[in-house]
Amino acid sequence: MKQPTDFARYISSFLNNHLPNERGVSSNTIKSYSYTFILFISYMRDIKRVNVHRLSFAHFNKEVVVSFLDWLQDDRNCSAATRNQRLAAISSFAKYIEYMNPAELHNCHQILSIPSKRASQKTISYLTLDGIRLLLEQPDTRKAKGIRDLALLTLMYESAARVQEIIDLTPSSLFVADKPYRVLLHGKGNKYRSVPLPKEQVHILKLYMESSRLMNRENADKPLFPNSQGQKMTRNGVNNILTKYADMARHKDASLIPERLSCHAIRHSKAMQLLESNIQLIHIRDFLGHKSVLTTEIYARINPKYTFEAVKNAYKSITTDEIPMWEGNSELIAMLKNLSK
Repeated sequence: MKQPTDFARYISSFLNNHLPNERGVSSNTIKSYSYTFILFISYMRDIKRVNVHRLSFAHFNKEVVVSFLDWLQDDRNCSAATRNQRLAAISSFAKYIEYMNPAELHNCHQILSIPSKRASQKTISYLTLDGIRLLLEQPDTRKAKGIRDLALLTLMYESAARVQEIIDLTPSSLFVADKPYRVLLHGKGNKYRSVPLPKEQVHILKLYMESSRLMNRENADKPLFPNSQGQKMTRNGVNNILTKYADMARHKDASLIPERLSCHAIRHSKAMQLLESNIQLIHIRDFLGHKSVLTTEIYARINPKYTFEAVKNAYKSITTDEIPMWEGNSELIAMLKNLSK
């Protein structure tokens, strides 16, 4: 039986111990990093003809990593943003190796010097309030599934939660017995945030939970929105629900519903509604769970109204109200005409 190489052992330790236990990153980050190394191993096997059992630190260097990243873009048609995500995973591993295996310090420094690639800014898709209202009118609340779907969609909007945050919710995540009503979201970086809920949202949630017996104490830690097998929904499952009602709404008024509507667009819609209500960016940042307000500023940039208002409010006249009369000065007029030739 072949023994694993040092490289294989360090990858295993990085993914199974360092990331979850020392850094406390989310399971989604670990999955993303794991997939990066699956791709890297596939690249080494298929392109570089290096079997996984022979993969060592001799194959983990700046030249190989850059070649791998180029392969992702050129052969697998990955975007610059995806390339940068893969580079982030490799860079995190390189930092780990720096202190775990100092003999590779110089090699890791070289890998960490690889710059991210400039990615084109994607247009953010979001719904207006009229679009949100039309979308939420579509579920048939005479049916149990319709009540569930309405509760799901309204909670996605009112909490501006990421789709994974919605999937991870349990009845115990909701605090709806007394005011202030709120939901506790488990976000990126293993961080929690408490988001307030309006009473209308709570009413819908209670109807759904009572009809699904999710108010019972024994179900407190079950998925709030389970699939047909009683397990957590998948991202595709939530997206299919949104797509179903978006198609129905689009059929009624195509001007209010974009052709392609993602779950994240619902989050964007709430952010834009908060901005239009003159909520300060720093508070929107906290509501959305952004690490930096710089991330939140994108919502101000995509709506030209706010740029116009900011410039308008900051405007100070640099001219006087009294303009000297020069029209009669024929010499000056002649000079200006001559300059303009």
